[in-house]
Amino acid sequence: MSSAAAVAAAGPARQFNLATESELRVEVGQESPLRVRLVSGTAEIFGTELPPENWISIPPRHKFAIFTWHGATVELEGTTEVEYVADETPMVSYVNVHAILDARRSRAKASQSAELDSSQGPRVIVVGPTDSGKSSLCRMLLSWACKQGWKPTFVDLDIGQGSITMPGCIAATPIELPIDAVEGIPLEMPIVYFYGHTTPSVSAELYKVLVKELAQTLERQFTGNAESRAAGMVINTMGWVEGLGYELLLHAIDTLNANVVLVLGQERLCSMLKDVVQKRRSNVDIVKLHRSGGVVSRNLKLRQKARSFRIREYFYGLVNDLSPHSNIVNFSDLSIFRIGGGPQAPRSALPIGAEPLADPTRLVSVNVNRDLLHSVLAVSYAKEPEQIISSNVAGFIYVTDIDIQRKKITYLAPCSGELPSNFLIAGTLTWLET
Repeated sequence: MSSAAAVAAAGPARQFNLATESELRVEVGQESPLRVRLVSGTAEIFGTELPPENWISIPPRHKFAIFTWHGATVELEGTTEVEYVADETPMVSYVNVHAILDARRSRAKASQSAELDSSQGPRVIVVGPTDSGKSSLCRMLLSWACKQGWKPTFVDLDIGQGSITMPGCIAATPIELPIDAVEGIPLEMPIVYFYGHTTPSVSAELYKVLVKELAQTLERQFTGNAESRAAGMVINTMGWVEGLGYELLLHAIDTLNANVVLVLGQERLCSMLKDVVQKRRSNVDIVKLHRSGGVVSRNLKLRQKARSFRIREYFYGLVNDLSPHSNIVNFSDLSIFRIGGGPQAPRSALPIGAEPLADPTRLVSVNVNRDLLHSVLAVSYAKEPEQIISSNVAGFIYVTDIDIQRKKITYLAPCSGELPSNFLIAGTLTWLET
């Protein structure tokens, strides 16, 4: 139950006295940022503590909750769409999960065994339907782990929204400090693979191939780094949990060798995973948790809007604090490829009656034309075209103009200078800069 109805508010500072284990849930207005200040007591946003007495600015459209374990007084200043206090939260169960994971990390660190299994900390995968609070729970578990001195690896398999980088990617990055309430996931050294689409149904096989590539890269890193191994990983997943989505979830659990599955708010999914996963691997724990009451369901239009803001943020920063550079190059300066599409063999080479199958990992060279306008392209680290699928990406560019007559392409990049590579990957990810 909420101790106050959800209301929109604006204007001067409003003060909230939060009781023990309650939270203030807030949705910032569309246009202007909101200022937040901890007046007294202690409180946190998704596992990261608020600094006392300092105003912090939360950008427009952000949704967050300020939770207190022991009571706090908090002030808000600015416009919100929703603000209310809730006194029923699943936080105690979340922090209990953290305590168990913490003990497993300590055991893994203390293990002097040559066996990789016993020195492996928890690999936690968070699953559940769309808008069930998966990203928020991941942030909390990562921030709490960092507070205890661990450096867990965050793996994001959600191509629809993208917590680490651009939508349309799967990515991983070490987390060394509690995650900043405003800045989000730090981007020191992310490993990013470009899938290029915002739904896995475009090419489920390619999605699986990239998850496998990411898993192999992480295994190599863990083998050489006992500290990262013991800290383990927290894995965020897509909200599609039926049919193909469920199949990809099972694939991710197996490929990343997850040993703790946290199921947010879906009894049926929990039961299905117990039936299938625990039959294959008895050492996997499957735990059902309540979703937070503060989670806001978003329709397709809102999700697309959020995706567009996420792409904009990559080039311009969270609060327009970055200055991207516009560059013009010749068509011949770039080699653009698509992954997948096109049959493996012509019909004439197949047995009678057989249909040609599309190869999900076939590399197809793209001729530059007007179709690429407004595309977001990934810049590959590959040295040769055949390395493109197995190579992670350096970053992204946005195509702003194509001059067919002069054979010139104009693109926006986050920084000036030459691109790290002239091998680019195209998908179906587009953006209309407004």
